[in-house]
Amino acid sequence: MKKHLLSMTLSTSLLFCGIAQAADYVIDTQGAHASIEFKVSHLGYSFVVGRFNDFNGEFSIDKNNMSKAKVSVIIDTASIDSNHAERDKHLRGSDFLNVGKFPKASFTSTSVVNKGHGDFIINGDFTLNGVTKPLAIQAHEIGEGKDPWGGYRAGFEGTTEFALKDYNIKMDLGPASQNVKLDLVIEGIKQ
Repeated sequence: MKKHLLSMTLSTSLLFCGIAQAADYVIDTQGAHASIEFKVSHLGYSFVVGRFNDFNGEFSIDKNNMSKAKVSVIIDTASIDSNHAERDKHLRGSDFLNVGKFPKASFTSTSVVNKGHGDFIINGDFTLNGVTKPLAIQAHEIGEGKDPWGGYRAGFEGTTEFALKDYNIKMDLGPASQNVKLDLVIEGIKQ
């Protein structure tokens, strides 16, 4: 009887631990604990780097079944910031982001593949400049835990790269400037 009761208690505890592992998070853009940065070669001689200052999103993770994880991010493309006002005006125009017609970019995950040791591939649909295409993000879990304000946080970093022409961006600055690399740092607050 004791063995059966112990087994049942252990099974129930494991079940609740599994449920506790599933969680929804809002990306902490209010506290500036998240960033979306870009890097593109400038004519093969240097790099233009910058960031998107305004974005929001959320993610859900279940440590026991990462295939159920979900990510959704919306970027205000007019918030592009390369630390150069004239260049940013050009980047917002029809040669690049066309923000008057397409003010938002978005990423919505379609699957998450657990590679082990905190590494993941997040596959999803990326929409930019009115074009939606599949995009894979190489991601890594940074950590998770309680914060000093009584909340719980989880953080990830990721990288991806895409060709400008795939998103109908026609400006051609030569072969070295065809692709954009994105570096992502995402910290979420558990809801």
